[in-house]
Amino acid sequence: MITIGLDMMGGDFAPIQAVKGVISFLQESPNDTRIFLIGDETSILSELEKNNFNSPNISIVHTSQVIEMHEHPTKALKEKQDSSIAVGFHLLATEKIDAFISAGNTGAMMVGALFSIKTIEGIIRPTIGAYIPREDGSLGLLLDVGLNADCKPENLNQFAMLGSLFASQILKIENPKVGLVNLGEEEGKGNLLAQAAYPILKENAQINFIGNIEGRDVLLNKADVMVCDGFTGNVVLKLAESIYDIVKRRKINDAYFNQFNFEVYGGVPVLGVAKPVIIGHGISGENAFKNMISIACKMVDADFTGKIKTSVL
Repeated sequence: MITIGLDMMGGDFAPIQAVKGVISFLQESPNDTRIFLIGDETSILSELEKNNFNSPNISIVHTSQVIEMHEHPTKALKEKQDSSIAVGFHLLATEKIDAFISAGNTGAMMVGALFSIKTIEGIIRPTIGAYIPREDGSLGLLLDVGLNADCKPENLNQFAMLGSLFASQILKIENPKVGLVNLGEEEGKGNLLAQAAYPILKENAQINFIGNIEGRDVLLNKADVMVCDGFTGNVVLKLAESIYDIVKRRKINDAYFNQFNFEVYGGVPVLGVAKPVIIGHGISGENAFKNMISIACKMVDADFTGKIKTSVL
């Protein structure tokens, strides 16, 4: 049985939306998943009762503290040992759960991932990616999107490998195409980082590198995995997020633009750490939590971290 830990106190609508997401997932999924609801027991039970829901597939792990969004990640984790995030990582590190999910303090999640379960041996830096909806209805993966603002060529090479594995194993894209985000298609274009990364990516037999892609290609089905430094990726991601906000404000109902609603995909995985960790948006709702649990289950079922370990040996 797959065991998933869920921070019930993380996010702007905790624990209401997290509870609804758990219920939605368990109502639609087979009974081979056990979910540990980590947080204030009274609040969690209250929401379960309001929704008239009980299941043998849930267990509540009571915690007395919460790491708020504004708190310093390292300081908060050290001082709040009984917080839902700290307890979640303890359960993950001691193999009580197979994966951990939170829509809480992103910094605390990253610190917890790096210091509680650590990176996979051989991985220089973990990365976080973002799902990018393409015009043809398919999904692309952009990484890094903010964890590593400054990168070296070898970082981009590993991001490409991690992204390719995720695209093939979890998104089920056969032989995913990898593109280097650049300001021109020709080899030799770009800044020093892009120029140095290109030949390394080109020589990497573990990926299907197709060369440079430009900003206008990001929303097209040119590359399945789009690699860049975290500074560039975060700018692209925030621009993409703004598209959905504009469409909603202008009351435009379009199937393609509706795909820019982050809740459709849930959270993003931290790729390169030793166990599955999913980070959700602070305003995650029911659908986002349901989908985060689903992604975590897919990663565990595919032994995704095991495949990473094999690929970097």
